[in-house]
Amino acid sequence: PGFSSVDYTAGRFIACGLFSLFWLLWQTLRSPARARRGLWPDVAQARGALGLSVLGYTGYYLLLVYGIADAGAALPALIIGTLPVWMMLLGKPDHLRWSALLPGLLLTAAGMALMMQVTAAAVEAAGTGHFWRGVLLAVAAMLSWLAFGLLNARWMRHHPGIKSTAWANWLGLAAGLGGLLLWLGWGSPWDSLVARPGFGAFVFVCAFTGIGSAWIASVLWNVASRRLSTSLAGQLV
Repeated sequence: PGFSSVDYTAGRFIACGLFSLFWLLWQTLRSPARARRGLWPDVAQARGALGLSVLGYTGYYLLLVYGIADAGAALPALIIGTLPVWMMLLGKPDHLRWSALLPGLLLTAAGMALMMQVTAAAVEAAGTGHFWRGVLLAVAAMLSWLAFGLLNARWMRHHPGIKSTAWANWLGLAAGLGGLLLWLGWGSPWDSLVARPGFGAFVFVCAFTGIGSAWIASVLWNVASRRLSTSLAGQLV
């Protein structure tokens, strides 16, 4: 408590960006000149990383944390949890029949409706947020990451010469830049952040999620996107 949604989002991705920068610098220093080719992006690659970082990193996460603030943690997590379903449907193989998918889709929709009813009553009784605004923000976050997942997989397939780790570093740098701009524009002043109780825990959470949930997960997702169809990778995410 005591730290805003913008502070968490900016801190997480600044940590991711710093880790990516240190990794790139370390790789540059330890590799001969010929081996350093491909470590750093060109202009077109940097532009692609910036766009995708907004969809899958800073923009997605900011929408999600605002959604959680309004609607509580349970329902936004459930909405984000439908990502495997949407990615499977959008990448559906031709041989997979809609009749085979319909029972599961109907049960999923029914579960979502029941969860919304119960969660809306709990949030309204507590008076802690704006439930339906939070639902819309969570849906927007889900759509943002869905676009990222599909476009990122296509980018990886069209650039087979770029290593998964390098692409994760470029995305991390772009996300770090986005996080820095977000903090400078809407975040809490540095003096205010440092003075708040729990600042050390805040830094730890930002570093842990920025490196673990952003950078490491990105490397693994990039590797999977190269080796699996969108439909299968989407189900496994």
